Amino acid sequence: MTHRVYCFNAGPAALPLPVLEEVQAELLDYNGTGMSVMELSHRGPDYSGIHSEAQVLFRELLGLNDDWKVLFLSGGSSTQFFALPYNILEKNKTADYIVTGSWSKKAVKEAKQFGAVHIAHDAADADGKYYYIPGQSRLNLNPDAAYLHFTSNNTIAGTQFRTFPQAPPGVFLAADMCSDLLWRKFDPEPFGIFYASAQKNLGPSGVTVVAVRKEFLQRCRDDVPAMVSYRIHADNDSLYNTPPTFAVYIAGKVLKWLESIGGLDEMERRNLEKAGMLYRTIDAEPEFWRTRVRRDSRSVMNVVWRIRDDEALEKQFVSEAAAAGLVGLKGHRSVGGIRASIYNAVPLEGVQALVSFMDQFIQKHG
Repeated sequence: MTHRVYCFNAGPAALPLPVLEEVQAELLDYNGTGMSVMELSHRGPDYSGIHSEAQVLFRELLGLNDDWKVLFLSGGSSTQFFALPYNILEKNKTADYIVTGSWSKKAVKEAKQFGAVHIAHDAADADGKYYYIPGQSRLNLNPDAAYLHFTSNNTIAGTQFRTFPQAPPGVFLAADMCSDLLWRKFDPEPFGIFYASAQKNLGPSGVTVVAVRKEFLQRCRDDVPAMVSYRIHADNDSLYNTPPTFAVYIAGKVLKWLESIGGLDEMERRNLEKAGMLYRTIDAEPEFWRTRVRRDSRSVMNVVWRIRDDEALEKQFVSEAAAAGLVGLKGHRSVGGIRASIYNAVPLEGVQALVSFMDQFIQKHG
């Protein structure tokens, strides 16, 4: 019998079990071709069907009309940190960035290589830690910005934009949605571009989805290298070079799974139930389970907390949890503590098992 644990890794993260079972069944012979998907030509009809179906499903789940292009690219979200300003940020323009954690700081660093960056808000405290998401009134926005960039969910800090920022008229939003894309529906109208590497909610590591509005594409520069040119990838339907075919194939299956369970409305309901259960457990014992994340900024995807600021006890918690089949709970190395990443594919039963373990742990050590 296959041994499975509950995976709380921040990424690569859990994948839906039905998807893994389908992939296992098709691994050696996809659709009667006598080949694995990993062996199919990316120019052939079998992979072409996989590619186009994944794009269609992505559009349908997020309500993207014909004003949008959906790209499957390599390089992770970190590549988009420089690809976006390289394409859009001309030397005489300024881009607005909201800094709410480590990843948005990295995005700012990359953007500064291509033009001026204006920090609309930096949420760091005196120690450089991030515990909240700024409201609209705290943003210092440039009405002539090339775009307004933000990171929708912060895996390390455990914070998340529940309400997206509003850009000035004529300024498009640009978002790194790496760790919470597809957890719920949202209105794409204010966006020019949003992107996410797959290894949280969409699929395995190796592919990054970039959704870019055609009007935004028209603002792209022509003098950028082909491999980071949004125009070239859009004109070639993400087939300018060999795409990460196997990762796209699995992403397509994850999208089908999302559709089969009732789409993003049902996914949001499940995610809120899981997060609510875990936060209630933490809040019930605030002297033992400690979190400094502001309540209105708490992430539904990445729940972070400390255990009495006791690193030895936290290490014991992670070790005993792993022995109980609950893996990936160690906090990020830069902040320590505990982190449970409860992405789409983490079942309610997994969070129930974690909460039960936490109750047992506090009985022994509280």
